[in-house]
Amino acid sequence: MHADLKSLLTLPPFSLDPSALTWVEDHFDRLSDLDKMHQLFNLIAGGPSDSAYDPIVANKAGGATRFFSEGFAAEKSALSSAQARADIPLLVSADLEGSMMSLPFGTEIPNPLALAAIDDLDATREISEIMAAEALAVGINWSFTPVIDINAAWRSSIVATRGFGSDPDRIRRHALTQIDVFQKAGLAATVKHWPGEGYDDRDQHLVTTTNPLEMDEWRDTFGRLYQSAIDSGVKAVMSAHIALPSYAAAAGIDGIERYRPASISPLLNQTLLRGELGFNGVIVSDATSMAGLKSWSDRREHVPELIENGCDMILFTDDYETDIAAVQAAHQDGRLSQARLDAAVARLLGLKASLGLHKRTPSSVTVTPQADRVAPITARAPTLVKDLQNTLPISSETHNRIYVFSGKIASPLTGDREFAIIDMLRAEGFDITLHDPNDPQSKPWANHDLVLYLLGEETLLTRGRIFLDWLSLTGNFGQAMKRPWFDVPTALISFGYPYYLYDAPRMPCVINAYMAGESMQRAVLEALLGRAPFVGTSPVDPFCGLPDARF
Repeated sequence: MHADLKSLLTLPPFSLDPSALTWVEDHFDRLSDLDKMHQLFNLIAGGPSDSAYDPIVANKAGGATRFFSEGFAAEKSALSSAQARADIPLLVSADLEGSMMSLPFGTEIPNPLALAAIDDLDATREISEIMAAEALAVGINWSFTPVIDINAAWRSSIVATRGFGSDPDRIRRHALTQIDVFQKAGLAATVKHWPGEGYDDRDQHLVTTTNPLEMDEWRDTFGRLYQSAIDSGVKAVMSAHIALPSYAAAAGIDGIERYRPASISPLLNQTLLRGELGFNGVIVSDATSMAGLKSWSDRREHVPELIENGCDMILFTDDYETDIAAVQAAHQDGRLSQARLDAAVARLLGLKASLGLHKRTPSSVTVTPQADRVAPITARAPTLVKDLQNTLPISSETHNRIYVFSGKIASPLTGDREFAIIDMLRAEGFDITLHDPNDPQSKPWANHDLVLYLLGEETLLTRGRIFLDWLSLTGNFGQAMKRPWFDVPTALISFGYPYYLYDAPRMPCVINAYMAGESMQRAVLEALLGRAPFVGTSPVDPFCGLPDARF
């Protein structure tokens, strides 16, 4: 290993001691160039847990991402076996974003927007401690969080509930708290999505998005957030399929190249992130299956560009043999330099050593879901946006007959789910009528005491837009145009997306609850009944800049 590479591993965020540095050097020197190329890949461990990691171990990949679906014991056993069989310990990553991304065998955790609504760093710290403990127990050692995007474009369906809102100061406080907790526990944190999402309302899963800020404003917002995270010692940055044309323009770049995705931009990864901001840790690409990258160039071209242009690890693959061949070909013809290949692998080994993976001491801790510990925190998130009819609180005596318009809880990864709060209300003595789009009545809510709209759409990957779809919700053309609140007290509860007032500015009562899990539905029920207060403060503008939406 070259002396310069050894030197960078003694610096933050690696800060390797002599023993760890020797381990890195020994393993680096034993790797062939082809072995090094395998280390560049983080692969999805799919299928049944007992065989999920076999291809990853066989291919000597550097990392794995598992979307857990089985019980804790089976998942932990499979991952422990994979680590024991791997020539070099695996980086095992997950998106620890809470809510529906909570570990299925763990605790249902509030998502970042809910934590921002609570806006208590002690609460964020406690939630982060639980997340880290459960992740480490099953064998995860790297989290692709926190998200430090700024939800400035309220139409953004991809930021929405994944981030800490629209105020950079609030984002900074909570993100730094989570980084501190994760990394003190031995879990690498990652800030994303470089160079910053949230001013473009499109989704980089579907298109290369653009950060439109001029550089003075970028430095005062995203630049400050990333610099704070780097100064705090964050171990990784995820470079996304997002362009920053103002920086490219300042460098004299013109035409389409101003809109090159950061993930394959040497200017954004090396000049800005490493050079100007001084980041020395691991740069991991965002998922390479996204159209934000695929729509830019042929995969055989951009896979080696990811490494040559500044990333150290390639997230996911369409076809592993084809991708390795593309990297080999680029290395042979000079498009992938030896210097970049070596630097990327050195940093990946350095990250592994900085987490103590070289000691190969698997955790003996088990996961015990801590719902009772988390419930009082979750209960502080629901936010009463407005209640113009003084509808709340409700009771089975004053609002016994409730007419409900309800879509399902949208979950593209696990399948859509029904709302539990409907049965919770029934258990409290309420008479619930679910909307039937085939009911011929002009006003089917007549003779009811309350109309409830229940919506459950959190941030949805590959969902281009989230909005209040009146036609889908009501089921027919005529009902889509009717509004019940002049006949019956009416309320909308959003268990996710906080911007439905744009499509329903006259809705008289609105509650934003930010996440769709049963723990949050229970918390909202308690507040509806007046047994708990609404204490959340909105981390975004729920009125979408519309003055009339407040009335």
